Parts: sequence; C-alpha cells; structure tokens
Amino acid sequence: MTAHSGRGIWMRVIALIAIAFGLLTIREGGAVLFFDGAARAAAGSYVPFVLWFNFLAGFAYVIAGAGLWLRHRWAVWLAVVIAAATAFALAAFGAHGYAGGAYEMRTVIAMSFRTLVWVAIAAISWHGLSRGQPAISARDMK
Repeated sequence: MTAHSGRGIWMRVIALIAIAFGLLTIREGGAVLFFDGAARAAAGSYVPFVLWFNFLAGFAYVIAGAGLWLRHRWAVWLAVVIAAATAFALAAFGAHGYAGGAYEMRTVIAMSFRTLVWVAIAAISWHGLSRGQPAISARDMK
C-alpha cells in the first residue's frame, strides 16, 4: 500500500463520518425545531441559537463530506470554515452560560465534541488534499 492509497482511505473515512454526522445532526435538530413532542421535551433547556446553528451546519457537513469523498479541494476549505464556525458557536455558547443563561451540560459536551471532530476533519483533509495529492479527475473516475 502506498502513502497515496493510505491517504485515500482516510479521506473516504472522514468523508463518511462527515456525511453521517451531518445527517444525524439534521434529523435530531429538525426533530426539536419542527416537531412538538418527545424530542423537544427531551432537549430540556436547549439554547435556540446553538440548535439552529447545529441544524444548519448539518447541511454543510453533508456537502463537505460529499466534496471530500470526491476529493475536491474546496471541501477542505469548507471543513476549515465549519471547524472555525463551530468553535465560534461554542465560544458564544460559553458566553451565554457565563452570563447566566440556561443550558444543558450535554450541550457543552456535544459542542466540544463537534469542534474537535471538525478540527480533526479539517486537519486530515488539509493534509490529504492540500499537500500535493491531486484532486480526483474525470479520468480517475473511470
């Protein structure tokens, strides 16, 4: 196995993680936002701006994952933007909590986890696609 094929496997893995993470985020966020029921009751003291951020970011996760699967360089930049935006949302959430706003501890854990996952995805994709590994071409798809 060459270094090139090893990187390709990692790119596929992180692409699948990004897509799965995005689909789950959309489903769970949508259940709380749009359906009055068990999901909303289970959410407890959710912070609306965090919930909306995560729900909308879920679509970006899927797009980034698809771009990484296809080895598009723009997907690397999207992963970097997602990581930065998630870190910013985590900081804003921290300010909300510090100011005395209600929140759930699981949101602290989930936002920290999301930030770490997207920093890792951005770093792995940066290493895999930005450094000399060519983007996939139409010829490679045959």
